[in-house]
Amino acid sequence: MSSHPPPEPAATPVRPGTASTRGDRILPYTRVVSAIIIPFLVVASVLLYILPGRTDELFAWTIVPPITAMLLGCAYIGGIWFFAACLRLRRWHAVGWGFPAVFVFASLLAISTFLHWDRFHFGHISFIVWVTLYVTTPVLVLVAFILNRPQDPGTPDARDYTIPRWLRGLLAVVGLIATVTGVVLFVAPQLAIDIWAWELTPLTARVAGAILTLPGVVNAWLFVDSRWSAFRSVVQAELISLVFIVASLIIRWNDLLWDRPSAPLFFGGIVVSLLAYAAFYVYCERRLAAAGRPQGPRDQQGLEQ
Repeated sequence: MSSHPPPEPAATPVRPGTASTRGDRILPYTRVVSAIIIPFLVVASVLLYILPGRTDELFAWTIVPPITAMLLGCAYIGGIWFFAACLRLRRWHAVGWGFPAVFVFASLLAISTFLHWDRFHFGHISFIVWVTLYVTTPVLVLVAFILNRPQDPGTPDARDYTIPRWLRGLLAVVGLIATVTGVVLFVAPQLAIDIWAWELTPLTARVAGAILTLPGVVNAWLFVDSRWSAFRSVVQAELISLVFIVASLIIRWNDLLWDRPSAPLFFGGIVVSLLAYAAFYVYCERRLAAAGRPQGPRDQQGLEQ
C-alpha cells in the first residue's frame, strides 16, 4: 500500500452545457423576496448598529445593553450582503444553503416576539414592521427554498473547487457547537443570564441564541455539499458580519462583564472565528484560482460576481 498522502482536491471542471449550466437558476419569486427584505435590513442595521442607545425611542423594543442591539445589527448587515447576492448572482446553488439558516433565524425571532409580547412598543411603526416581517419572512423564505431547491442539479460550476472532507467536517463541528449554544440560549435563557459575557434578559438571550444559529445551520450543509461555489457567497456574508461583530465588541467594550470568564472567552472566540473564516475563504479562493480559467464559453456568474 502506498504511503503517499492523497492528492489535494482540485478545482472541478464542468463542460459547458451540462445540467449545472442549463438549470440551477434563481427564480423571480426569490429575487422579489430578496428585493423586498433588503431595505428593511438596511434601516434596521442603521438603527441598531449606529444608534444602539436609542432603541427605546426608535426601535420595536428597548434593547439593553447596546451591545445586544449591535449584535443583532451585525446579523442584519450580513443579511444585506446575502440577499444582495440573491439579486446579483444567477445560480441558485451559490446562495441556496443560506435560506435554511435565514428560516431558522427568522422563525426563532418570531417565536421570541410572541413569548415576550409585553416588551414591545405597541403602535410604534418599528413594532408594526417588526411583527409583519417576522410573521411573513419565515414563510416567504421557506417557500423560496422549496421552489428553488429542484433547480440545483448538484454539479459544480464550470470552474469550482472541491472542499476537502476534513475541512468540511471541522467547520461543520464548529457550526454544531454554535447551533447547540444558540438553542440552549433560546430554550433555557435563564441558564445564560448569570454567566453570559454581558447582561441579558430572557428576550435578549433568545435573540442572541437565534443569531448564533445562523452560521451553525449554514455549516451543517458542509456535510452534504463539497462545492466551494455553494458556500462562497454565504461565507462572504458571515465574514462581513464577523468584522462588524468584532468592531462592536471593541466599541462597546464597557458593556462586557470582564469579571465573568465568558467575556474574554466570547471576545476571543469571535476573533478566532473571524481569522478562521478568513483563512478558509482565502484557502478556497487560492485553490480555485490555481485551476486557471477554463477555455470555451461558460456561465460562471455564481462565482465571478
